[in-house]
Amino acid sequence: MADNTLAPLSDNELTKLATLAIESKSHAYCPYSNFRVGACVLLTNGTYHTGANVEVAATPVGICAERCAIAPIVASVSRPEMPVIRAIAVATDISPPASPCGMCRQFINEFASSRELPIYMYGKEGLDGEPVKMTIGELLPMSFGPNDMEKNPGSLPGKDQTL
Repeated sequence: MADNTLAPLSDNELTKLATLAIESKSHAYCPYSNFRVGACVLLTNGTYHTGANVEVAATPVGICAERCAIAPIVASVSRPEMPVIRAIAVATDISPPASPCGMCRQFINEFASSRELPIYMYGKEGLDGEPVKMTIGELLPMSFGPNDMEKNPGSLPGKDQTL
């Protein structure tokens, strides 16, 4: 894990993270709800990855902006070379801003470097407004994640599962 995993973001890093999330809303495909969401993920290697929500007529088949940003990161690396997420920004057109949905919270938690991973939420005011900042631990208390799987080794693939 990189030393700067949870180091505070500089003003420039936070501005870039927020700007990219806000700009990503323009890529949303939401012809049914017209509810645009953009997201940006900052990794400890300094790279930024964006995503936007994508709706389809069969509503459960769409994908949220947060998962749209994170999934290509996960899919593009060999194990165990998973990059470390340093911060996430989510932008919507409403105020107060919307937080990640429950499914995205669980997805973020799976790849979070810490329960203290910061998530910045921006509303319709964009950079002119004050973001809501919460950690994944605050957004998903008493979560179930990778560490819980390690507590029950018999549930992990490839482990001897004797009864």
